[in-house]
Amino acid sequence: MEQGILVINAGSSSVKFAVFTDGGQPEPKLLFKGQMEGLGSDPSFQVKDATGRKIDERDEWPRGSTLNHVGALRYILGWLDDCASDVKIEAAGHRVVHGGLDYDRAVRLDEGVIADLEQLIPLAPLHQPHNLAAIRALAEVAPELPQVACFDTAFHRTQPRVAQLFALPRALIESGVRRYGFHGLSYEYIAHRLPETLPEARKVVVAHLGSGASMCALLDGRSIESTMGFTAVDGLPMGTRTGGMDPGVVLYLMQDRGYDAKSLEKLLYKESGLLGVSGVSNDMRDLLESDDPHAAEAVELFVYHIGKHLGALASTLGGLDAVIFTAGIGENAPIVREQVCLGAKWLGIRLDPEANRRGGPRISSVDSPIPVWVIPTNEELMIALHVRDELRAA
Repeated sequence: MEQGILVINAGSSSVKFAVFTDGGQPEPKLLFKGQMEGLGSDPSFQVKDATGRKIDERDEWPRGSTLNHVGALRYILGWLDDCASDVKIEAAGHRVVHGGLDYDRAVRLDEGVIADLEQLIPLAPLHQPHNLAAIRALAEVAPELPQVACFDTAFHRTQPRVAQLFALPRALIESGVRRYGFHGLSYEYIAHRLPETLPEARKVVVAHLGSGASMCALLDGRSIESTMGFTAVDGLPMGTRTGGMDPGVVLYLMQDRGYDAKSLEKLLYKESGLLGVSGVSNDMRDLLESDDPHAAEAVELFVYHIGKHLGALASTLGGLDAVIFTAGIGENAPIVREQVCLGAKWLGIRLDPEANRRGGPRISSVDSPIPVWVIPTNEELMIALHVRDELRAA
């Protein structure tokens, strides 16, 4: 029987999962990827094998069925028992968005750690509650199964202290009000791949462009600066999040427009970004297909901020050896990549239009002083690697 690692990425209404085996190979091997969607409403279940071929799905449930995270994980584990009986799940790894100051690496979960992570919910209100809900649900369904938390913030703890500071009173800074950075598992995966892809590139900017979007400066594979800060609402405009904004706007909205904390949170996290500017959609695919001029303006704003932050991140590196695009938009939107690269000609970037249309992997011309690549991210593999390391260290 093969030893398996269950990887979980939980949202408010979905549980995405992957199963890896650890047969002693250099990296865990993917067996399945799947998701349970529609939690709390109309559930649906789908599983694909490592090639992307659909191997099972379920859309019909008894009338009135509504699954929560406990029900979803019970169903997933039941499916694994029935359909992957030759794999024994040895441990589970969770993507957890925020690890705060105390957790700079993956950690085995217990009640004390969970209590610490609950204190960080205000710093990541869109994600942290649902990450923790899945952890507690799995503990209820499979109490003997070891669980490991893998943090999106941990990779950025290598940043110099000055990059983590706000210009606030020192007492606030020391209490934890500082820049953390996010999407760390994605950046860690890219850093993991760079030695084989671009072995001579020391100064690299990675653009993780998806519904949540950020950028990171890597020096010798370590994070030294990122566009997200205290929360995952900072930096680039995103699907529904504002990105960086003058804090005076928040004061104005409170004092003159009657916003309270709850309505501000909804505005900043769920009603702004591409959706707010376009009035059409939070999905880049919809915006690129739309004839609405507001949709075009939302795309233009997104590209503008990517270009602005690319220059800023290159300055923190003292130069630039390569640019990497990754995540949903970064991997699948050649128009966005093209516009970013055309705006970055001053850095020495020269695009190969045909390679860009194909999706790369290298999308810069052969004579471009700065190579530009598309590298698909793999956060699930990074989590599986961390879980394997924790098991071996135990």
